[in-house]
Amino acid sequence: MADLSERTSAAGAVRTIARIARSRTLELVLAVLVIYLAATTPNFFTVSNMFNVLRSVSQIGVIAFGMTMVIIAGEIDLSVGSAVSFASCLIAVLAREGVPIPLACTLTLTCGFALGCFSGVMRTRYQVPTFITTLALMSALAGAALKISNSFSVPLPDSFGFLGGGYILKTEGFPGIPFPVIIFLCVFAAVQFLMSSTTFGRSVYAVGGNAETARLCGINVSSVRILVLGITGVLAALSGIMAASRSLSGDPKSGIGLELDVIAAVIVGGTSITGGAGRVWGTLIGVVFIGVVGNGLTMKGVQADEQLIVRGAIILVAVLLSRITGRKG
Repeated sequence: MADLSERTSAAGAVRTIARIARSRTLELVLAVLVIYLAATTPNFFTVSNMFNVLRSVSQIGVIAFGMTMVIIAGEIDLSVGSAVSFASCLIAVLAREGVPIPLACTLTLTCGFALGCFSGVMRTRYQVPTFITTLALMSALAGAALKISNSFSVPLPDSFGFLGGGYILKTEGFPGIPFPVIIFLCVFAAVQFLMSSTTFGRSVYAVGGNAETARLCGINVSSVRILVLGITGVLAALSGIMAASRSLSGDPKSGIGLELDVIAAVIVGGTSITGGAGRVWGTLIGVVFIGVVGNGLTMKGVQADEQLIVRGAIILVAVLLSRITGRKG
């Protein structure tokens, strides 16, 4: 009997380990990819290059954490790329007109929140799907960015460069931590706490899982939808400010196509496109995964057009592996 009990316990432990491994498929794929690139690509696995990877995906990542909430709630926001372009130009134009930088940042973030809430109100009050509203905003904001900038980049003062291009803790023997990486990690920590440790986070999952059931349980479905879209609008505006700071200019084309990378990172990270399920941690891994793939291909000398093909294939394979192993679990 004791022998049978031991075998049962061992089998249970093996099944538990297998379930953990299957639930962490993307993390395992990322680890294998990093090991491969470190072994075959000189200077890939260095502190400086790892920070470069995080800096390169910081703009996408900041929005992706907000998009995770939106998709978990059963909605979508296609306007974030154009919102980045508009925010980039808006803060540059405000600075050019003499508005102090702190106030210009505040006004830009407020505008981003208002645009996100507008999509939420259209969804909750007028029952217009967010796909339609944000598709319209994508076009309108792209046009607005071109309008206020006269279709040209608007320069910003050098003093504004730290937010998107500065470093902290930089010494002779240490490359320093890019400030955009600090922003990226702070946003991750805030959204992770919001989604895992608050009533609001649980409400987002409930609304995405079944909005009618959530309503019957006393959850204000309209408020949840408006807030997740408003928060994502703020984060898109923040990403635009970071882009303007990094290039020291407001560029009306800075966010073109960004929404596709953002949504890809969220889906790669395991969030269900139908809503109700997903992890902010998974989105972090998805963002880093996309960054590592791009950085590794660049360091291996793969041409830009070929990179798009290879990156798309790798992302598709990673998602398929995650879905297949998830179903087996």
